Amino acid sequence: MQLDHDQLRQLITLLGESDIQELKLEGDDFRLELRRNLPASQPQVVMQAVPAPSLQAAPLAAPSASPSAAPPAAAAVRGDLLEITAPMVGTFYRASAPGEPVFVELGSRISVGQPICILEAMKLMNELEAEVSGEVVEILVENGTPVEFGQVLMRVRPA
Repeated sequence: MQLDHDQLRQLITLLGESDIQELKLEGDDFRLELRRNLPASQPQVVMQAVPAPSLQAAPLAAPSASPSAAPPAAAAVRGDLLEITAPMVGTFYRASAPGEPVFVELGSRISVGQPICILEAMKLMNELEAEVSGEVVEILVENGTPVEFGQVLMRVRPA
């Protein structure tokens, strides 16, 4: 059994849309473990190579996260800010298309229902709308960057 990058992305997306908390999958030359909602509240993806009888093992991917590591921005969280998180796995885009103006900037005032970004998942563009009114004080993800389910995208000071 082989698992390519697109199949891995689809599997992670399906896991994010389901109630499954943990999945283990083993093939001839790999072992994949997916877990979410762990005590560190970080989704974890671990993929290791398993030695084949006559082949030298090599890691297929190394996107592992240490379960004891705190999120990098966790220390900067303030109680007066609300976090906008990714509702799915995908690619974060600040504008509707290349060359178009971005949806929000730092300091932008947003209102409920206003588009704030796009998350692309499996070639589908999903417009994310604000669920709160306020001022955007932090944008934590770079344009074109892959994001995980539950990852903090922006912080807003509510109006």
